[in-house]
Amino acid sequence: MAKKVLVVDDEKLIVKGIRFSLEQDDMEVDCAYDGEEALAMAKAKAYDIILLDVMLPLLTGFEVCQQIREFSDVPIVMLTAKGEDMDKILGLEYGADDYITKPFNILEVKARIKAIIRRTSQKDAKDAKHIIESGDVRIDCDNRRVYIAGKEVNVTAKEFEVLELLVLNPNKVYSRENLLNIVWGTDYPGDVRTVDVHIRRLREKIELNPSEPKYVHTKWGVGYFFKG
Repeated sequence: MAKKVLVVDDEKLIVKGIRFSLEQDDMEVDCAYDGEEALAMAKAKAYDIILLDVMLPLLTGFEVCQQIREFSDVPIVMLTAKGEDMDKILGLEYGADDYITKPFNILEVKARIKAIIRRTSQKDAKDAKHIIESGDVRIDCDNRRVYIAGKEVNVTAKEFEVLELLVLNPNKVYSRENLLNIVWGTDYPGDVRTVDVHIRRLREKIELNPSEPKYVHTKWGVGYFFKG
């Protein structure tokens, strides 16, 4: 099956060159020329890898990368015309998997893409598919997807982590402080209201009637739990 690549750069000649070269290797290539378009395409379609320029109109590459990481673990390679180490480090901190500095050799780009796709494919083949099911709830832990009665529900990374933790420990009540520490980390600067907001949004997505939840329940004065 052809590998799907999203190339994002506002320099159309660069995009054209990368696209032509990758298509010669039987890859399926989509193109975007600004940050908002790239983000919309990443949400609408599953890609095997994304080549993402740092300097983009509307949203920067770093902003796009950060937002994609809210819903996808797709490998992202940042393209930057700058050579400063800070840009490279910042790109990786925002969730990028690798970076390539312009001007680049297209053969290097192709080699890097193939190496990352191969590494990702090997990991997917090696890891056993982990599925959690409880009633109408089905969680694909490997692909970080949630299904309710067979229909996929789009959740953010943190919403997924909260739900996964609760479903893996049915009927166990977690205080808001515990959830904050486990999911966000002990050094997270926010407060427990963050947990309340994510629980509310999660209920709006997975519950038929959020005011009378079937799955994620509140134990008043204590915390939250998943009813198994």
